[in-house]
Amino acid sequence: MTQVSLTDLIAGARAGFLVSFPTDTVPALAAIPEKAALIFAAKQRSQDKPLILMAASAEDLWLYVKGSDSEYKVWQEVADKYWPGGLTLVLPASQHLPKVMNPIDPTTIGIRVPKSAIAQSILAQTGPLATTSANFSGQPPLQTMAEIETLFPQVLTLATTEYQGEMPGMGVPSTVAKWTGRNWQILRQGAIELEISIDNQI
Repeated sequence: MTQVSLTDLIAGARAGFLVSFPTDTVPALAAIPEKAALIFAAKQRSQDKPLILMAASAEDLWLYVKGSDSEYKVWQEVADKYWPGGLTLVLPASQHLPKVMNPIDPTTIGIRVPKSAIAQSILAQTGPLATTSANFSGQPPLQTMAEIETLFPQVLTLATTEYQGEMPGMGVPSTVAKWTGRNWQILRQGAIELEISIDNQI
């Protein structure tokens, strides 16, 4: 059994172990950013498919991206509107981001704040984590901790008793929008419909 308490999962993540917990979309497979290679290995994931940096708040994520003042203003407006929620923003990465998060193109990073009380509780105590859906690459995302425990016995999964009463994830991955330098390009239509106004362009 690798189902663990919230306290043990947070301690495990901080110690560099792979962990899994529910989010507002699909369950996450996660590790501290410096240990992101563990996720690629566990999922048998191609290095050209970068991971998402997930945190409890937008303020925890801005350190890992870089842009002009006007770009930060646009990004903040979108974050204020859609976070916490099922939107991943792909932005230019700063030097603070470990290259192992996106080995092929370390110049960009996807960031997200989940609308999930249990995920936010974990992330507030671990700091930002490298995340992706819990599944073997190319397979559908697993939806329950029991499925994840079976397929990934080496991963510390959050015991079901720790999040009873939590709203279940919607089962659809996040929408992914990439900043082009002037406006947004939708890379994946997912959990939310992105409404980009003229104000959110440069």
